[in-house]
Amino acid sequence: MTNVPNARQTNLLMLLAIIGLMGYGLYTQYVDGLEPCPLCMTQRFFYCLIGLFAFIGIFHQRFKLYGSLTLIGACGGIASSGRQVWLQHLPPDQVPACGPSLQYMLETFPLSDTLRTLVTGDGNCAEVLWSFLGFSMPEWSLACFAGLLAVSVWQTIRPAATSN
Repeated sequence: MTNVPNARQTNLLMLLAIIGLMGYGLYTQYVDGLEPCPLCMTQRFFYCLIGLFAFIGIFHQRFKLYGSLTLIGACGGIASSGRQVWLQHLPPDQVPACGPSLQYMLETFPLSDTLRTLVTGDGNCAEVLWSFLGFSMPEWSLACFAGLLAVSVWQTIRPAATSN
């Protein structure tokens, strides 16, 4: 039988992946000057949520519970990155109007309007400012969330004997 990481090791690997992804996101923001759009911020939230549950799962023995929670976070990330990919592939005349910055919305708009923009995005989310191998950052993020979803499903359904 091949050596499959146990549940604790799998949670550690997920946490390390999240740290790397968030680190690169912060690098592109503060070093490269790419300002994150509302959907990017929503994706960051889901990455942090998955990382939090993976971190707790390293120390807490309820692996299926934390596998289920990371699964929910990955589904939220897939929804937000999928929405941004969809916005990026809309014809230019169908792209929604660009909105103000998140900072401005938090200071002046009602919280419900700000949350709606964080979930649905705006015209800023349709801009492709970064790409690697022909894929935009949201497309790479969608692939990463899909991988995290697969790992989360494995954590949830894996046999109890391999969980230790």
